[in-house]
Amino acid sequence: MLGPEMLTETAFRALADLTRLRIVRLVGTMELAVGEIAQVLGQSQPRVSRHIAILCDAGLAERRREGSWIFLRAARAPTGTVAARLEQLLSAAEADDPEFGALCEADRRKLAAIRAGRESQAQDYFAAHAGTWDELRRLHSADVQVEEALAQALAPEPLGRVLDIGTGTGRMAELFAGSADHILALDKSPAMLRVARARLQHLGGGRIEMVQGDFTDLPLPAASVDTVLFHQVLHFAQDPAEALREAARVTREGGRIAIVDFAAHQREELRERHAHARLGFDDEQMRTLMVQSGYEPARPIALDEGELVVKIWIGTRRPAARRAA
Repeated sequence: MLGPEMLTETAFRALADLTRLRIVRLVGTMELAVGEIAQVLGQSQPRVSRHIAILCDAGLAERRREGSWIFLRAARAPTGTVAARLEQLLSAAEADDPEFGALCEADRRKLAAIRAGRESQAQDYFAAHAGTWDELRRLHSADVQVEEALAQALAPEPLGRVLDIGTGTGRMAELFAGSADHILALDKSPAMLRVARARLQHLGGGRIEMVQGDFTDLPLPAASVDTVLFHQVLHFAQDPAEALREAARVTREGGRIAIVDFAAHQREELRERHAHARLGFDDEQMRTLMVQSGYEPARPIALDEGELVVKIWIGTRRPAARRAA
C-alpha cells in the first residue's frame, strides 16, 4: 500500500500533462461519460481512456460503469489531500496562465453544448411518451398532491441517505435533494438514467449519485441507506416480496421505506398498455409484504381524487431482535 508521500508524488506525476489537467477540470464540474470527455477534448476514446486510468490510479478521479458506458467523476478525497484541493489549485492556475485559462474556457463551452444535447434528448423522450403518461395521470390524483403528501409523511424524521429505486425521470431525487444528505438514484435502464441525469444536472454531481441496478439485486451493502423510496415502481415487480426483502437488506435499523403505488384495482388494460405486472395492492397485502420483509408498517395514506386510488405506505425497519422474535 502506498504511503502519503508516494500518493502525493503519484498525484503530481499524473498532473504533469495538459490533457489530464483538462480532464480533471472538466469532471470537477459534473460527472461525464468517457465518450463525452473524448468529444470535448477532440481525442480518440482509447487515448482518453489511458489518461483516465492514470488519474484514477493516482486517486484524482473515480470511474463508474453504467451499462456499456463508463462515467468519470472527481475523486471524493479527505480534506487536506491533493485531490481535495485540486479544484482550487486549477482555478488559480487558470487565472495565472491565460493560455491554460482560454483552453479550459473552450472546454467548458463544448461541455455546455453536451449539456444542451442531453436536455434535448430528454425532452424528445418526454414528448414521445407524454401521451401514455398523461393517459395514466388522468386516472389518479394530481402529481403535486401525491408529492406533497409523501413529503409530509416523511417530514417528521431526517431522510439521511436516500435510495430512490426505479428513479425513472429522477423526479423523486429532485424533490428530496434539498432535504436528504445524499441520494442514490437507481434504475435498471441506462436510457432512463441518462434522462434523469439531464433533469438533475443543475443540482451538482455531489448531491445525487446515479446507480444502475435491479431492485431484486441492489448493488449496495447491507444497512447502507436510511430511507428507501418506491415511487410508482412496485407494480412492475413480478415478485414484490423479493423486491421488498432486498430493500430491507440495505435499510439500516430504524430506517424507513416509503411505497407510493396504486390501491388494488381492476384496470386490466394497464398490463398491456403500461406493462404493469400487478394491478395495485390492497392494505392487508402490503402490510404482509412489509412485515415479512422486516418493516413495521404505519397507517397508510390514501389519495382518491381519481379513478385509480394512490396509496402511500410507510414502514420502519425493525431491529434484528424483534425480527427474529
